[in-house]
Amino acid sequence: MELSPTIMMLLVIVFYLISSVQILAEYERGVIFRLGKLLSSTKGPGVVLVFRPIDRIVTISLRTVVLDVPPQDIITRDTVSVKLNAVVSYRVIDPSRAVVEVENYDYATSQLAQTTLRSVLGQAEMDDLMAERDRLNQQLQNILDKQTDPWGIKVSAVEVKHVDLPQDMQRAMARQAEAEREKRAK
Repeated sequence: MELSPTIMMLLVIVFYLISSVQILAEYERGVIFRLGKLLSSTKGPGVVLVFRPIDRIVTISLRTVVLDVPPQDIITRDTVSVKLNAVVSYRVIDPSRAVVEVENYDYATSQLAQTTLRSVLGQAEMDDLMAERDRLNQQLQNILDKQTDPWGIKVSAVEVKHVDLPQDMQRAMARQAEAEREKRAK
């Protein structure tokens, strides 16, 4: 039994349409490029038609990303060498800008967080790192949010997790605290 050319063409068209269907989850958006040009609006969630090879889709997650900033060696304003790390929470607000304005928004946000952490906390004194952590976290968040805004990224929180002091600094602080306790006891 031979298939007629019309039936063959119809089968090819049906298979092409079925392969053009893409389903995006509630937290995903699709940025579609048609012949290399960005379409005006993002697609999703739900069923999206992507007519390959004319269209290309980049799927972006809108969920909050928690980025662990690796430990950074910092010299504070009062020349104390400390190692600290932080956590940055951000999410994509505008998927089109996140795709078009920066090559890899995850990597760019990570690098920006590391350099901002070093520069802002390098201007603080050692006592400020311990006592005014909330103010420094807010300052870091404001700077990062302002710099990532053109990329369609919203930084929602920055938290300095751990400050690792050198051993000699820990001993000096312990001696100072002990001397103050003895002074109060007398």
